[in-house]
Amino acid sequence: MTIVAAVDRSERASNVVDEAAALARAFDDTVHVVHALTRSEFLDLGITSAQAEEPKDMSEIREAASDMAAEAVSDIDVPYETVGLVGGPVEEVVQYADEKDARYIVVSPRRRSQTGKVLFGSVAQSILLNATTPVVSTIESE
Repeated sequence: MTIVAAVDRSERASNVVDEAAALARAFDDTVHVVHALTRSEFLDLGITSAQAEEPKDMSEIREAASDMAAEAVSDIDVPYETVGLVGGPVEEVVQYADEKDARYIVVSPRRRSQTGKVLFGSVAQSILLNATTPVVSTIESE
């Protein structure tokens, strides 16, 4: 089976990959590190067909998202692959996990207060609420 590590471009992403790798070791699974490239990220990168010399096709956009996922992987000792998705992170990650019949989705919410109370960010919370796959939430250590 597959463990889906849903990452963004934050510092929390490496924690997600590490937790996914620990689960993969326990279950002898493969980790799929996924990043969904949103429309705003796509525009921020300046790779829209209107701004590029040559129009970008979907495979190039997915490859850019896959490269972003790869940035979260440091040194894990389990089989993994990086996957680029295009669209809303919640919908894309949940759909991907369903398609792959994933064992778990691993996410990391944002830490919002100085007292250490964890509040789920909209993406992590929405994945938790919408996924049919079990979701593991990591907490960033201080």
